[in-house]
Amino acid sequence: MGHLAVGALQMELSAGDNLEAIGQEIDLALLRFPWLQMIVLPELCSFGPSTDRAVDDPAAVESFYADLARRHGVWLIPGSLFYRRDGAVFNTAPVFGPDGAVVARYRKRYPFTPYERGVERGDDFVVFDVPGAGRVGLMICYDMWFPEMARQLAWMGAEALIVPTLTNTIDRELELAIARTNAAVSQAWVVNVNCAGRLGYGRSIVVNPDGTVIHEAGVAREVITVDLDFGHARRARERGMQGISQTLKTFRDAAVTFPVYQEGAGPGALAELGPLALPRREG
Repeated sequence: MGHLAVGALQMELSAGDNLEAIGQEIDLALLRFPWLQMIVLPELCSFGPSTDRAVDDPAAVESFYADLARRHGVWLIPGSLFYRRDGAVFNTAPVFGPDGAVVARYRKRYPFTPYERGVERGDDFVVFDVPGAGRVGLMICYDMWFPEMARQLAWMGAEALIVPTLTNTIDRELELAIARTNAAVSQAWVVNVNCAGRLGYGRSIVVNPDGTVIHEAGVAREVITVDLDFGHARRARERGMQGISQTLKTFRDAAVTFPVYQEGAGPGALAELGPLALPRREG
């Protein structure tokens, strides 16, 4: 297992076409830190959170990012974009290799309903290998609130979880706790990069496989550089965090059957919660 030098760009952005600003920020980051191997951007940073700006033909915007990845010879995860396909809109995170080729496209499994209106959920899980480093898994923002997501990616071999985010609500503090929890229970690196400025509240976070915070950003622009040691993840999984909790081995060997996951289990007591809808004004 090797290392992966990641630059997470917490940018101050507004809704609209941000491609030129993003390109300049990537150029500046790699001019200052030419040793970076991967650049990660926040969720929906290219055009903002409105589905009105959903991309009908991703070729042009993907060509823009592919050229950046190829020119700098880096892995590039440009956050996510709304892609429209067959009349449906998906929150999609593409991954570009150093040669500019699209390595993967991940469609968000858990849109932020009922607020993220008109966005369909994806139906896949995405991991990809970085030669000489290790295996990386993708989530987008609200996905990380569901522990099964991180567990599934760990089961697929991911030892680093990249989580582009666009959070401009008061629950950012909870997301920081969730990022630490996902790192600890999955014994994986977590890189959770948020927007700043008018789009997000910043406070991007990087957590190591022991659940230790390597860096928590402030609320303004930051270029966060971190060296992901995949050997650290492997050692934590094999020996336990600090030689103590071997969580994934216990999960693997316990042979516990959870009724909630069995076919036909139904909603159980959760049926009493009512429909998924915006709360109504009271009084």
